[in-house]
Amino acid sequence: MQTTQTRPADAAPEATPQPDLKAIKARQQATWASGDFGVVGTTLQIVGESLCEAVDLYSGEAVLDVAAGNGNASLAAARRFANVTSTDYVPDLLEQGRKRAAGDRLPIEFQVADAEALPFTDETFDVVLSTFGVMFAPNQEQAAAEMLRVVKSGGRIGMANWTPEGFLGELFRTIAAFVPPPAGLKSPMGWGSEPRLVQLFGTRAADIRCERRYFMFRYRSAEHFIEIFRNFYGPTHKVFAALDADNQNALHKRLVELLARFNRAGAKSLVVPAEYLEVVITKR
Repeated sequence: MQTTQTRPADAAPEATPQPDLKAIKARQQATWASGDFGVVGTTLQIVGESLCEAVDLYSGEAVLDVAAGNGNASLAAARRFANVTSTDYVPDLLEQGRKRAAGDRLPIEFQVADAEALPFTDETFDVVLSTFGVMFAPNQEQAAAEMLRVVKSGGRIGMANWTPEGFLGELFRTIAAFVPPPAGLKSPMGWGSEPRLVQLFGTRAADIRCERRYFMFRYRSAEHFIEIFRNFYGPTHKVFAALDADNQNALHKRLVELLARFNRAGAKSLVVPAEYLEVVITKR
């Protein structure tokens, strides 16, 4: 007779595995340093411009761009004559931002910095920005606390975060089906959810305003999009490199299907609306 063992009713629940955030951060840093994110990053410039308008940026304000990548929000703020400090933990991306700023003759300070341990004193900045950057910090609570710490009372935090329901949420779920994320790690797409933002910022926020917007990925075709993202966008670049040929082909097929589902341009081109949450938080 076969028997089934069950845990006693009063037994302690099994512990949820705790991710090694330090190791995850090191892997993430290597991921974003791989490929060449700047090729994709420059196409997102309009998001930085919109975000600076959303926070009602004033000339002369002290602005910090967190996880700035190659500097979209930094450049947008500098164009409005703010005093900008651009930070990221990937030095090569900061160097790309520095070259862009020099080309546009914009005075920006660039500094290597971890979003979870910002090297600035409390209440240094009038405005803190992040476009599709801080949302990928593995310790979400710590990253949010650091943004709140360095912004002045009454200052603003402006973010653009991909939503879990949008195209990028679907893209990352497609990738995760082939290379799952570390167990216990919170999804970065949570930053594109109003309830999660309230959890992260609500106790120290006088106001949280969110607006759903769309960035349009415009490429020649699905194959063109996959080529660019496979070669230059860190997460997809790393995933393809980790797979054998059969799984690479399977992932490629899934991405073509995903792009076809979102594409609004038909056979002549690729236009994919990608939903993101534009967030403005005013600190108490």
